[in-house]
Amino acid sequence: MPSYKTSISSAVSSAKWTDTAASSTPVEVSSGSINLHQVRIVNTANTTKLYLKLYNVAASSVTLGTTDPACILPVEASSSVEYDFDPQVAFATAMSYAVVTTGGTAGTTAPSTAITVEFLTS
Repeated sequence: MPSYKTSISSAVSSAKWTDTAASSTPVEVSSGSINLHQVRIVNTANTTKLYLKLYNVAASSVTLGTTDPACILPVEASSSVEYDFDPQVAFATAMSYAVVTTGGTAGTTAPSTAITVEFLTS
C-alpha cells in the first residue's frame, strides 16, 4: 500500500501522512495519541460518493462494518474536498481510517478505484 509519513514544519502541523491507494482496508496513521488538523480527500477517479471513516483505535482493532468510527467525512463523486479542524481533533488512543461507499458504521464496500487521502497531524 503506497502510504507514507513526511515531517513538515508549519504553524499547526508537524507531519503529513499521504496514502495514494486508500480503500476499505483499515490503515493506521498513529499507534498512539495524535491530533488531526486537516484532511484532503481526492475522489476524482470514482463516479460514486465515498466516505472516509476515522477510528480512535489501531487498525488491527477495526472491524469494518462493526467498529464505530469516531468521525465520517464524505467526498462527492468525481471531486476533492478538504476538511480543516480548528481546534484540532484529538485521537487519544490511536488513529486509523478506511474508505467505503456507504456512510454510517455498517458500510464496508470498497470504492471501485482507490483514492488519495492526506492528513496534517501533530
